[in-house]
Order: sequence, then structure tokens, then C-alpha cells
Amino acid sequence: MEVRLVRHTPDPEKTIALGAHLCYSAIGAAQLEEKISDEQAAKLVRKLVSMGHFSTLEHVIFTFAIEGVSRVLTHQLVRHRIASYSQQSQRYVKEHNFETIMPPSIAARPAANEKFKKLMLEIQNIYNEFTDMGILAEDARYILPNAAETKIVCTFNVRSLMNFFSLRCCTRAQWEIRQLAEKMLVECKKVAPILFENAGPTCVTEGICREGEMTCGRLAAILAKKPGKN
Repeated sequence: MEVRLVRHTPDPEKTIALGAHLCYSAIGAAQLEEKISDEQAAKLVRKLVSMGHFSTLEHVIFTFAIEGVSRVLTHQLVRHRIASYSQQSQRYVKEHNFETIMPPSIAARPAANEKFKKLMLEIQNIYNEFTDMGILAEDARYILPNAAETKIVCTFNVRSLMNFFSLRCCTRAQWEIRQLAEKMLVECKKVAPILFENAGPTCVTEGICREGEMTCGRLAAILAKKPGKN
């Protein structure tokens, strides 16, 4: 899996601070921008995030280029609707030598590993036969597996990203999209460390778990490590 942050709003933390300050200022944005220091921006961003005032976070966007992931992952990813997506098309891009993503649980079992590879090869051969017959790629793709590798570019505003990280960095999230979320969060922290310093699953950021009976138990472990706990 390869995750690259290819574009983002310049000075993301100052941009958010600018939007927040403007709501309560008699002067315009240009003058405010000159007056807001890095320290002031950092303090305000921390305050906004801690108070849950996320509307100004929508002024900042991050665009990621993602490769080496499965269609299983992208089917989950596009459920996060406050984002924009551009995915490699199986209609126009021929899949005569498609790569596959094998889950670790299958890879770790020799018999399952072998069956997976055999099935993928059979699908590949039939796909190639179909296209050789003159069947259009847009129809031949109907037999392609969810395991087929794909590429996607996606753009999120920070408010949507925070929600994405809270859900997909959780250990209850499916392994592949959790891996993606963790890599995306690393990239975000490189350019906006203050903004994303507390981003992640709610057990870490808020001290609560919303998984109910399906909780992984991580919150209990976190609370047990707090001072005064046995």
C-alpha cells in the first residue's frame, strides 16, 4: 500500500485560525492574516478542536494519492461521503495483468494461500479469454474480484478527516482500511502536527468507546494506565 499526500491547503493551521478569528473581528481577512502569529494559531486550533467547534476545519483540504489497495477497501472508503474521489476505471483500463491484495489471514495459511492464487489466475485467464472474444472490458470486468488492486485519489476537508480517523483508526475497523487511515494520519501530522495531534479513535481522543458489546477492550487498558489506577 502506498499513500502520498499530494496537495493540501497552505498553512492549514493558520487558515483555520483565520476563519475562526474573522467571525469575531471588525477587520478583514487580509489584515487578520498579518496579525495572527504561529503561536496564536496553534493555541486557537487546539481550543477549537477541544471544544468540538469543527466548522472552520472545513476550510482546509488534503488530497491523497493511494495505490496498492483492493476494491474491498475503496468500497468502504467511498462510504465517507463528504469527500471527493477519482478511481482508476476498470471500464477504460484493461485488467489483462491485474494485481491482487491478499488478506494476511489467507496469506498465513499455505492451503488457503494456494487456493487464492489459483482462483485469481483462473479469473485472469477467463477475463483475457472474454476480451479476446471481443467482449468489451466494461462487461468483462464483471468477473473481476474484490481483491483486484486499484488506485484512487481522494480529497477530504479536515472535519471529514477527523471523522474518518475516529472510525477507521479503531481496531474494530477492517484491517486494510485501518492501515490506510493510519498511513493517512501520519502524512497529515507531517504538515499539521498541532491540528492532528489528538486525531484517532475515540478511545484515545475522547476516552469513550462507541462499539458497545463489540468493544476491543482498548479503552479499559487505556484507563487502567492512568495515574491512580491499579
